Amino acid sequence: MFYIIDILGTIAFAISGVLVALNKRMDAFGILIIAFVTAVGGGTLRDILIGETPVSWMKDMTFIYVVILSTIFAVAFRSKIDYLRKSLLLFDTIGIGLYTVVGVEKGISAGLHPIICVFLGTMSACFGGVIRDILCNEIPVIFRKEVYATACILGGATYFLIIKLPLASDFVFIIAGAVVITVRLIAVKFKVSLPNLYKD
Repeated sequence: MFYIIDILGTIAFAISGVLVALNKRMDAFGILIIAFVTAVGGGTLRDILIGETPVSWMKDMTFIYVVILSTIFAVAFRSKIDYLRKSLLLFDTIGIGLYTVVGVEKGISAGLHPIICVFLGTMSACFGGVIRDILCNEIPVIFRKEVYATACILGGATYFLIIKLPLASDFVFIIAGAVVITVRLIAVKFKVSLPNLYKD
């Protein structure tokens, strides 16, 4: 289940990277690079911080193949350009939900404190998008008012709140990831944002 979630997160983030790159009118190489860094950027930083090297995508070629196939898939269906913004939001949100859980679990496996595990999950979920946005000359979503990293933190906290319950680990993964996705989508739907500390 953990491996499947990792793969699904890679697919979701790769597609979100492709959508941004297409919106920026990049060439084929640029699209592939943006898809790749979006999909594995956060996980790479996570693995380096916990000393798990070589990082996961270097040890398992499945991740490389998944990014390439996801890129081809997203480009092939780029004709649905009218839905670009909604599609980007959806795949990016699914990605942060899945990668938050993966990051938390990696932290637990490394024997880290629950708070550090939550931060690690948030980093795993958000930093691929940060790298993507910086390379695409955009202000990263995590640095705007939008509820983004906050949703990851809530999902990570939920993981530790329910892990003691008599639930199968698969359900814990699903519930925690669903919390991230739900909070993010609700925040976007109802335009909920963090307070702006600067006066206009």
